Amino acid sequence: MPTPAMDGEALAAFACPNPDCDLFNCFNAGNLSIAERMGKDKSIRRLYCNTCGQRFSERQGSLLQYTKLPEDIVVRIIKCLGHGCSVEATADICEVDARTVSRLLEKAGLRADNFHRQQLDRLARPLEAVELDELHGRVCRPPGKKKKKGGRANPLAILGEVASWVETGFMRLWR
Repeated sequence: MPTPAMDGEALAAFACPNPDCDLFNCFNAGNLSIAERMGKDKSIRRLYCNTCGQRFSERQGSLLQYTKLPEDIVVRIIKCLGHGCSVEATADICEVDARTVSRLLEKAGLRADNFHRQQLDRLARPLEAVELDELHGRVCRPPGKKKKKGGRANPLAILGEVASWVETGFMRLWR
């Protein structure tokens, strides 16, 4: 069992999830302490915020919230789904119910969508500077393609492609 000093250092990765708290989302603020331990082997800590008085699980807001699965099983499920396995195949590989895999897939998908939207919002702000090193880079032609007559490609066309990449957050659109 970890010592209290080790627990204090480990609490630096957590913040109070209460939006009404003065230290909401302030990591390593020193306002959290361990109130109790829960779970089958007492491995899940229940944290207490000294500022607002709210208690919450260290799993709150993560994929492990409201699940009794061990962390390594959840990681294995997400890896299988990330490699393109179906829900049924993932359930078979990880030896869990398909409904559990579906629930984790839905939660992970919502988190990924929120993260993607945050990244796009960040890109929507006006850019102060853009480096266009891609314009000067050389790329070899695919085998079998011959050089077109007329020499170099139009720099404005390349600039248009780079601008479309910036608009979409460097992600290719689904077709």
